[in-house]
This record gives sequence, C-alpha cells and structure tokens, in this order.
Amino acid sequence: MRLFVAAMAALAVSACNQPVVAAPDQIFHGGTIYTGLDGLKPVEAVSVKGGRIVATGTSSDLLKTAGETTEKIDLAGVFLYPGFTDAHAHLYGIGERESALDLDEIKSIAELVSVVGEKAKALPAGQVLVGRGWIETHWPEARFPTRQDLDAVTGDRPAILERADGHALVANTAALKAAKIDGKPKSQPDGGRIEVGKDGLPTGMLIDNAMMAMASLITAPSDAQIDETYQKGAARELSLGWTGVHSMSVPALHVPRINALSDAGKLNLRIYNAIDGVDFDKNVFGETADKMVITKAVKLYMDGALGSRGALLNEPYSDRPDTSGLQLAQEEPTLSLLKKAYDANIQVCFHAIGDRANQLVLDWMQKTFDAAPDKPTADKRWRIEHAQVVRLEDIVRFKELGVIPSMQPSHAIGDLYFAPARIGPRRILGAYAWRVLLDAGAIIAGGSDAPVEQGDPRIEFYAAVARKDLQGKSGLDWHPEQAVTREEALKMFTIWPAYASFREADLGTIEVGKIADFTGFSGDILTVPEEQILTVNPAITVVGGKVVWKRN
Repeated sequence: MRLFVAAMAALAVSACNQPVVAAPDQIFHGGTIYTGLDGLKPVEAVSVKGGRIVATGTSSDLLKTAGETTEKIDLAGVFLYPGFTDAHAHLYGIGERESALDLDEIKSIAELVSVVGEKAKALPAGQVLVGRGWIETHWPEARFPTRQDLDAVTGDRPAILERADGHALVANTAALKAAKIDGKPKSQPDGGRIEVGKDGLPTGMLIDNAMMAMASLITAPSDAQIDETYQKGAARELSLGWTGVHSMSVPALHVPRINALSDAGKLNLRIYNAIDGVDFDKNVFGETADKMVITKAVKLYMDGALGSRGALLNEPYSDRPDTSGLQLAQEEPTLSLLKKAYDANIQVCFHAIGDRANQLVLDWMQKTFDAAPDKPTADKRWRIEHAQVVRLEDIVRFKELGVIPSMQPSHAIGDLYFAPARIGPRRILGAYAWRVLLDAGAIIAGGSDAPVEQGDPRIEFYAAVARKDLQGKSGLDWHPEQAVTREEALKMFTIWPAYASFREADLGTIEVGKIADFTGFSGDILTVPEEQILTVNPAITVVGGKVVWKRN
C-alpha cells in the first residue's frame, strides 16, 4: 500500500512539472492544405501560435485544442498552400501601374494613339503625359510606335510612354526637344541606343540607358505619393495571393519609407529588397525588427531586353544582323563592386537576358568566387535575374557555382511569339530552359517581373507547367519539353524563393515551427486540368497567421 501511495505521489509531482500547452491563436480548418513537403498527403487543418505553425492534422483533432480566444478560420473548402512569394517584381512599379496611364491592353498603334489622345485632353496644360505597359509584338502594324504617331494627338505637350519590359520608351517630339535629343545624334550613349530613321533623326524610341534623358522631365513624387504607391502595390500583391515579394532595383531613399510603412502595419507583405546598384554605399542594408522587410541584396544590370533588342547576344540578332544588343556593365568596376558585395555578405541579383550577358555574369561571378579565401565554405546564393537565353554549355555552371536562376515563366509565353525570330532555332534551345536547369541540379526562384507582366501567380504557375499562351496555344518553337511538373512549380513560388532569400528555415512549407504564411485558391492548382488553373480565384492570403486579404 505504501508503495502504491508513493507511486501515485510521484506521478502527481511529475504531472505538475509538465509544461502547459497554450491554446493556439488561430486554427485554419475545413479545407485541403498542401504542406509543400515531399511525399506528404494534404492535411485538413493547421494551428498557429504567435505567428508560427504549432500543429497540422485533422480538423477534429486540432479544433479540440481551441481555447476561448482561439480564432477559428473556416476555409470552407479552399485549397491552401505555403505562402506564394514573387521572387522578382518591382513593388513600386506595381503601385504606379495602379494609378498611371496603363497601356497593357493596347492592341495596335491606332488604339495607342486614340488612348493617348484622350488622356492628353484630360490633363492640365503643360503637364507631361506619362504611360507604361505597351508591347508591339501582336500589333497589326508590326513596328514600334514613333514620335510622329504621338505628335498627332499630343502637340507640344511632352509625352513619354514606356514599353512593358521597362527597357525602352517612345517619346514625342516635344519630349525629345525638352531632353535636347531632337537633332541627329552625334553619338550613342553608353549602354543605350537612340533609334533613328532613314533621315538620321530620332524616331522617338529610346533603348535602355538612352531613356535616362527623360528623367528630368518627370516630376519627382512627394514622400506621401511614394508611401501611397507602395501601399497600392502591396494591396494588389496580397489580393492576388502573394504573401511576399522580392522587390528589385529599389532606390535606397525608399528603404526607410518601406520599413516605416511596414512597422506601421500599412503593407502586411513580406518584402525582400534588392537595392539599385548605384546605391550600394548608401548604408540601407538591414531588416525591420519583425523581419517583414529585409534589405540584403543589390541589383545590377548586364543588358537590356530581348523585345527591344537590348539583350546582349554572342552573335547578331537573327532578325537584325546589324546589332548584338547592349552591354550595360563593364568588367573592371563591376568586379570591384562584386568583391565589395561578397566581403559584406550582400547578395547579388544580376539582370541578364541574352546568352552573352549570362555568360559574362557567370564568368564575373566565378572570378569573384575563385579569388575569395573562404570559397569552400561560402554560401552566397547569388542570382541571375531572368536567365532567359543561356548557352547550353553554361547550363551546368549554375549548379557548379551555386548561382540561382531567378526566372519568370510568363516571359516565355509572351516572348516565344517573337524570340525564335530574334535568336533563331539554335539559340532558342537554351531559352526559358526551366527543365534542363532543374535537371542539371539548379533550383529556380519563380517570379513575375510585375509590372512588366501582370504579376498574377496563377498565370506564372500555369506558364511553368503548360508552356502555352493564355488561350492554350503554343508555337512550333516553344519546346514544351521545358515545362515543369506541378510539384516543381509549387516549389518555384514557395520553398525556392525562401531559399533564394536565406529564409528556408522560416518560410516555404507548412510545417511545425515555420511562419504561418499561406495562400488559398478556390480550386486545386495541383490537380485541375491545366487550363482551369487560370480560372481558380484567389481566396485567402495569410501572413504570419493574420488574414490580410480574403475574397468576399
């Protein structure tokens, strides 16, 4: 009897020493929840405490752990995934698109002229007309717009219309005169091109660095306008299902404002900033206390875009043999900057589209790595942004050097209408080459490049797995074998962007201990017929356990 009493007393003491498991803050239940973990079937519910995941399982089991203050979020059949991250976008540009003259849906030069004419009538006299988003590849006129097209409806009002890729613009005669480039160019700017007609005069098209002449014509936004633009951009991202964004080419002066907006709860979006390379020495690297905003990368440019023939190629363009594109970076100063970034543990995100551009970036990164004393142990995760056209012999170098291709699937389904004509059948074999990069051991951080593209995760996911346009069509040179599986596509927008921003321990999958970032859609993008991926609706966006957007 005494032994029994002693045993019971020991059990009582032991029980008193057991930690008390607090009730979760939120329980998401009533849906199908994909964890993103290989080989694991979907679960029904996930519990969150302090913004992190504390349990996954069945709805019945997890709901039993609810306390009086636990928020029970009924998913009502929604399909939930790890939070989608756009690994390459321009958050400020996304916000600008929400309030600027959007030319994304323009279908001809005639329509462009009509829309610009109506906008010109509505603006106060003397105000510069600024628009963005046009792309001529499907236009019946089959050419770039010219200053004469715009002059007919803008008169002496300066007008500046940026191409969708952000690497070219068309300006009217008034804008060219104001920028002092209205006569025959005596020389071309480094890393840029002023297009001229048969008469030797500017056509109005300015490529890459030539665009900088227009900067002085555009009024700088106020601090309040900058803040409003970022809030608009963040709101759009959340409404599409993105929980995070890797924001590219961020001006250093914007970083403190982004940090303050985030700290004030006005963004609710996880942001990883890559500042513009010219701002490297402005000492804005760091993070907010809650790590909602991290600034740890620098964005550099090797070339322009394929559509405006600014992408740097090893051989001339197939459809314009007088040019091989533009080289925007020079070796000696860039190697100096790369060493500075390496030593400061700052990630490099290097824009490269043409095969020569990608080759040079890989070469310069390799020189930097080879010269570093800590090369065997370094984990820098440097990136090539876009990596659109790569020599087949350079594919393996991404894995060998530990360089991450940061790619945007929607570029392929737009560019492949004109890319075969630009680069020919041989070079197209290494274009938008997702499959061979993955097979060679690389990972791909998937993004959208919004506002260049729509910035919709459904379009990006669909483009990666279907490699067809939005009407389900593809051309003879589209190489469907370069498509990825749906499981790989999910990783491209979840765990691989997390890795590309050094946050795979916190983000990218739904598992105990990780931050509760979730993206929900009305349909199952992993199983529906591929054309239906585009028709599912964003349903719920959760960041740190907080529902930051929900469809009514």
